[in-house]
Amino acid sequence: MDWDQAIAAFATYLEVERAYSPRTLDVYLRDVNALRDAIRVKRGAKGDLPLVKLSALEIRGQLAELFDANGPATLARKLSSMKAFGRFLVKRGVIAGNPAAGIRGPKKPKPLPRALDVDDAFRLVEAPTSTGRTSHRALSPDEEARHALLRLRDAAICELIYSTGVRVSEAVGLDVDDIDRDRYGVPLVLVRHGKGNKSRQVPLGGAADRALLAYLPARRTLAGDAAARPLFVNAGGTRLTSRSVQRLVRAWAIAGGIHARATPHGLRHSFATHMLDEGVDLRSIQEMLGHASLSSTQIYTKVSLDHLMKVYDAAHPRAGVLPTKK
Repeated sequence: MDWDQAIAAFATYLEVERAYSPRTLDVYLRDVNALRDAIRVKRGAKGDLPLVKLSALEIRGQLAELFDANGPATLARKLSSMKAFGRFLVKRGVIAGNPAAGIRGPKKPKPLPRALDVDDAFRLVEAPTSTGRTSHRALSPDEEARHALLRLRDAAICELIYSTGVRVSEAVGLDVDDIDRDRYGVPLVLVRHGKGNKSRQVPLGGAADRALLAYLPARRTLAGDAAARPLFVNAGGTRLTSRSVQRLVRAWAIAGGIHARATPHGLRHSFATHMLDEGVDLRSIQEMLGHASLSSTQIYTKVSLDHLMKVYDAAHPRAGVLPTKK
């Protein structure tokens, strides 16, 4: 099988057996043809390299040539196309092993966390108890009463995430007994099964504790006599979901007049960034966030520095003065 036959068969395989869309199919074929063309240019008069001789060396060389002009995501996509082509050739018995299988793609840079500034964070956590309803539909007295209960719940979960930095999945997984006010004389949140099934204790701030104490009677009304003990429940009395928290955070951000994109994970990032800005050491933040590695927490030093530079540039009278050319 030569290159023309292989590429034609590969196209049929992607379209029929894999049911790829025309756009995806075009991307894969373009990447494979680019690899073929690059090899032909290097070989000059010798033309196509026989497929049985296709090795990791040619694929690495192609990626190396593309490195300066393409970002990590593009290079990763091209490598994925080459790996798919290699798997296809192995499947058809053209080659014995996939030459691209052992090639690792470039590391994609981690996006910086999106943190709210302090004023927006305050507006968000206070919105459920300080702004109007998020729905403009007329409600019956019973609906109004239930809505008031849910506002207390929403305030409590927003305050808790911002106060402790717990993940939204950890927040909705809490039970009533996971709030410990007696053991050490200060309120603690016991995250019993965090990421990687690792447990930890996180201090609970005063504002969050007050919001929880105000919510607990509402929770009893919503949950009734249910045997389960979820801390945060929905209108039907069952455990609140992460998706529901994402929706309520967005709704209260809009109600609070916050233009920045607000999410539960953004509140977690805001917790870490604001703590770092106030001088809390990285190790302590690592423990509270439940990060297995300090390197995961160190990204907040970059966020904090970026914030510091913006404040400096906006405030210092000579921040924007350029050096005089000699």
